[in-house]
Amino acid sequence: MGLQKREAGRLPEMENGRVILLNGESSSGKSTLARALQDRIELPFWHISIDHLRDSGVLPTARIARGDFAWSELRDGFFLGFEQSLLAYLRAGNNLIVEHILENRAWARRLAVTLAEQDVFFVGLRCELGELERRERARGDRRIGDARRDHASVHRYGRYDLEVDGTQPPADNAERLIQAWRRRSRPSALQLMGVDDGQGEQPA
Repeated sequence: MGLQKREAGRLPEMENGRVILLNGESSSGKSTLARALQDRIELPFWHISIDHLRDSGVLPTARIARGDFAWSELRDGFFLGFEQSLLAYLRAGNNLIVEHILENRAWARRLAVTLAEQDVFFVGLRCELGELERRERARGDRRIGDARRDHASVHRYGRYDLEVDGTQPPADNAERLIQAWRRRSRPSALQLMGVDDGQGEQPA
């Protein structure tokens, strides 16, 4: 009887979801592009980002601000948990558009290993530094200097399946990305990053 109950509660076998991974600087337009993709692509896709988690109130933000908890001690676990959660969503059959900022080579390689068996389309969203800094000032909800810091690092750790210009209209970028995504092949650029010799650093 116990075995029958456990079997009855077991989820059915399902095909893993697909993921479109957007890597780009703060203020490069990842969220805007993700929404444009979600509106146009022929399959249902979730839009997931670190900002969604932060803004939902999952972190004890007020107590971090008061100094009760040190963000420096929580940060690594927060990002690692976010990356590991993507696997659970994919294995449950959900398609994902994921925003990320791959700050360093270790993060890039770790995510490549985590998603090694998944259907990943890896997109670099690039934007000229002056425009990034203009957007950062205009938004008012970003720490000044983050865009410049990201610009110097986030695109240095490997190759992409597609690169797009964050200064172009989001609808145009979304259409170009969807067309390229339909023609995708494996291994993807992210999968190749996970097995290379660590020499894949690209010029900023």
